[in-house]
Amino acid sequence: MDKIETTSSPEVATLSVSNKKSHVTFADVKALVKVGIVNSNLITVFTGFWLALYFTNTPFMAKWDVFLLTIIGSTLVIAGGCILNNWYDVDIDPKMARTKTRPTVTGNISLNIALALGIIFSVVGFSLLMFTTLEAVLFAFMGWFTYVVLYTIWSKRRYTLNTAIGSFSGAAPPLIGWAAVDPNFHVVPFGLFIIMFIWQTPHFLALAMKKCKEYKEAGIPMLPVVRGFEITKRQIAIYIACLLPLPFYLAELGTVFIAVATILNIGWLILAIRGFFMKNDLKWANMIFIYSLNYLTILCLVMVLVTIDSPFS
Repeated sequence: MDKIETTSSPEVATLSVSNKKSHVTFADVKALVKVGIVNSNLITVFTGFWLALYFTNTPFMAKWDVFLLTIIGSTLVIAGGCILNNWYDVDIDPKMARTKTRPTVTGNISLNIALALGIIFSVVGFSLLMFTTLEAVLFAFMGWFTYVVLYTIWSKRRYTLNTAIGSFSGAAPPLIGWAAVDPNFHVVPFGLFIIMFIWQTPHFLALAMKKCKEYKEAGIPMLPVVRGFEITKRQIAIYIACLLPLPFYLAELGTVFIAVATILNIGWLILAIRGFFMKNDLKWANMIFIYSLNYLTILCLVMVLVTIDSPFS
């Protein structure tokens, strides 16, 4: 593992955070909870929940209360983890253009308030999930602990493997959704977990390439910062290639899903291979990143559409 020493505590940089008291805006709140991350994770929570209804032949209306508890609880747990990430990263966020306007950096929201909100959101979220199943709580805690402790606090500033470690947290939401309905093991949520785990590495490595200079300035040892673009492009292609057989492990979702997922995987792999021949690495990285966002949205949408009859029957 490639290692680099950086500042490891937000307290070190507290004096660099603006003390100016400003009115807290809606944009500040969105930035604090990282709405984009919350929304993308909720898509997979919903997908896991929906598929559990389908495979257990459970009508949606029979679980509408569990659905609300799952969505609200998951939202708060994910948002709580994101807030704690903002609180901890306050010393490096000013060095990156995409994070330097976060309210913890501008001082619009104090570090003490951010810490309190992160803890409160997390605890309330776990408490709501307790009214679903214990397994849903355990999966939520696995994702939260991985993101806050193993990724943010331990590996992000030290190892290039931080991306893979953080991927465990992003792969947990569909397990939360499924377990809230059915706590028993099933190949479908496990398959979705593996897909989500693998998907995140090319997604975030492409982002790291786009923001390579910023990550370098902040001292974050992302793979393109430490090892360069060529090995990063190879890693992206390898991870995407690993997605190719996975739709066939979800054969219970039908041939339409397998066909669409396979087309998405092949298209993404072709785009990844193009990276070895394109001169503009940043343009290619942006294409990979945008494709990854559409990939996740389409894949989850297809999973829901091919199983749309059962939950409301």
